Amino acid sequence: MKEEISRVLTLVQDGKIDSKKAAELIDVLKEKEEAISPQKPAHYTDKTLKIRVISKENDNVNVNLPIKLVKAVLKTGHSIAASIPQSEKYVKDIDINLLIEAIENELDGQIVDIKSANGDSVAVIIE
Repeated sequence: MKEEISRVLTLVQDGKIDSKKAAELIDVLKEKEEAISPQKPAHYTDKTLKIRVISKENDNVNVNLPIKLVKAVLKTGHSIAASIPQSEKYVKDIDINLLIEAIENELDGQIVDIKSANGDSVAVIIE
Protein backbone atom coordinates (compact mmCIF):
# COMPACT_ATOMS: atom_id res chain seq x y z
CA MET A 1 0.00 0.00 0.00
CA LYS A 2 2.92 2.35 0.68
CA GLU A 3 3.89 2.19 -2.97
CA GLU A 4 0.37 3.08 -4.08
CA ILE A 5 0.25 6.07 -1.70
CA SER A 6 3.61 7.25 -3.02
CA ARG A 7 2.21 7.04 -6.55
CA VAL A 8 -0.85 9.07 -5.52
CA LEU A 9 1.40 11.72 -3.95
CA THR A 10 3.47 11.82 -7.15
CA LEU A 11 0.30 12.41 -9.17
CA VAL A 12 -0.52 15.38 -6.94
CA GLN A 13 3.02 16.70 -7.20
CA ASP A 14 2.90 16.40 -11.02
CA GLY A 15 -0.44 18.24 -11.09
CA LYS A 16 -2.31 15.29 -12.61
CA ILE A 17 -4.84 15.14 -9.76
CA ASP A 18 -5.85 17.58 -7.03
CA SER A 19 -5.50 16.99 -3.30
CA LYS A 20 -9.20 16.21 -2.88
CA LYS A 21 -9.02 13.40 -5.44
CA ALA A 22 -5.77 12.18 -3.83
CA ALA A 23 -7.42 12.03 -0.41
CA GLU A 24 -10.29 10.00 -1.92
CA LEU A 25 -7.84 7.58 -3.54
CA ILE A 26 -5.90 7.18 -0.30
CA ASP A 27 -9.15 6.50 1.57
CA VAL A 28 -10.01 3.76 -0.95
CA LEU A 29 -6.52 2.26 -0.57
CA LYS A 30 -6.87 2.43 3.21
CA GLU A 31 -10.25 0.68 3.14
CA LYS A 32 -8.87 -1.99 0.83
CA GLU A 33 -5.89 -2.57 3.13
CA GLU A 34 -8.12 -2.75 6.23
CA ALA A 35 -10.31 -5.34 4.51
CA ILE A 36 -7.25 -7.48 3.80
CA SER A 37 -5.48 -7.02 7.15
CA PRO A 38 -7.50 -5.19 9.80
CA GLN A 39 -4.56 -4.88 12.23
CA LYS A 40 -1.90 -2.25 11.54
CA PRO A 41 1.41 -2.61 13.30
CA ALA A 42 1.43 -0.40 16.38
CA HIS A 43 5.14 0.25 16.02
CA TYR A 44 4.90 2.71 13.11
CA THR A 45 4.42 5.72 15.39
CA ASP A 46 7.66 4.76 17.09
CA LYS A 47 9.56 5.36 13.85
CA THR A 48 11.69 8.40 13.09
CA LEU A 49 11.78 10.92 10.27
CA LYS A 50 15.44 11.41 9.39
CA ILE A 51 16.68 14.38 7.39
CA ARG A 52 20.24 14.18 6.10
CA VAL A 53 21.99 17.02 4.28
CA ILE A 54 25.52 16.27 3.15
CA SER A 55 27.39 19.28 1.84
CA LYS A 56 30.53 19.30 -0.22
CA GLU A 57 31.83 21.97 2.18
CA ASN A 58 31.04 19.70 5.18
CA ASP A 59 28.10 21.83 6.34
CA ASN A 60 26.23 18.63 7.16
CA VAL A 61 22.86 18.41 8.87
CA ASN A 62 21.37 15.39 10.66
CA VAL A 63 17.87 15.74 12.08
CA ASN A 64 15.90 12.92 13.73
CA LEU A 65 12.25 13.54 14.57
CA PRO A 66 9.81 11.01 16.03
CA ILE A 67 6.84 10.44 13.71
CA LYS A 68 4.48 11.31 16.58
CA LEU A 69 6.11 14.75 16.82
CA VAL A 70 6.07 15.28 13.05
CA LYS A 71 2.34 14.61 12.93
CA ALA A 72 1.59 17.01 15.80
CA VAL A 73 3.86 19.76 14.43
CA LEU A 74 2.37 19.49 10.94
CA LYS A 75 -1.13 20.11 12.24
CA THR A 76 -0.19 22.88 14.65
CA GLY A 77 2.49 24.55 12.55
CA HIS A 78 0.34 24.78 9.44
CA SER A 79 -2.53 26.45 11.25
CA ILE A 80 -0.16 28.93 12.90
CA ALA A 81 1.67 29.71 9.65
CA ALA A 82 -1.63 30.13 7.78
CA SER A 83 -2.68 32.83 10.24
CA ILE A 84 0.49 34.90 9.82
CA PRO A 85 0.18 37.25 6.82
CA GLN A 86 3.88 36.99 5.87
CA SER A 87 3.83 33.19 5.72
CA GLU A 88 0.26 32.60 4.58
CA LYS A 89 1.19 32.72 0.88
CA TYR A 90 3.76 29.97 1.39
CA VAL A 91 1.49 27.51 3.16
CA LYS A 92 -1.94 28.20 1.66
CA ASP A 93 -1.59 25.51 -1.02
CA ILE A 94 -0.09 22.85 1.24
CA ASP A 95 -2.58 20.10 1.95
CA ILE A 96 -1.63 19.07 5.48
CA ASN A 97 -4.36 16.43 5.52
CA LEU A 98 -2.68 14.70 2.60
CA LEU A 99 0.63 14.66 4.48
CA ILE A 100 -1.09 13.36 7.62
CA GLU A 101 -2.75 10.66 5.49
CA ALA A 102 0.66 9.61 4.19
CA ILE A 103 1.96 9.33 7.75
CA GLU A 104 -1.13 7.47 8.96
CA ASN A 105 -0.82 5.09 6.01
CA GLU A 106 2.68 4.28 7.12
CA LEU A 107 4.76 5.74 4.32
CA ASP A 108 8.17 4.22 4.94
CA GLY A 109 11.71 4.30 3.59
CA GLN A 110 13.43 7.05 1.65
CA ILE A 111 10.88 9.64 0.53
CA VAL A 112 13.25 12.36 -0.74
CA ASP A 113 16.58 11.92 -2.51
CA ILE A 114 18.18 15.02 -4.02
CA LYS A 115 21.70 15.29 -5.38
CA SER A 116 22.93 18.64 -6.68
CA ALA A 117 25.46 19.22 -9.43
CA ASN A 118 28.01 20.52 -6.90
CA GLY A 119 27.95 17.32 -4.84
CA ASP A 120 25.47 18.25 -2.12
CA SER A 121 22.74 15.76 -1.24
CA VAL A 122 19.52 15.77 0.76
CA ALA A 123 17.73 12.66 1.95
CA VAL A 124 14.51 12.32 3.95
CA ILE A 125 13.87 8.85 5.33
CA ILE A 126 11.29 7.29 7.62
CA GLU A 127 12.78 4.41 9.61
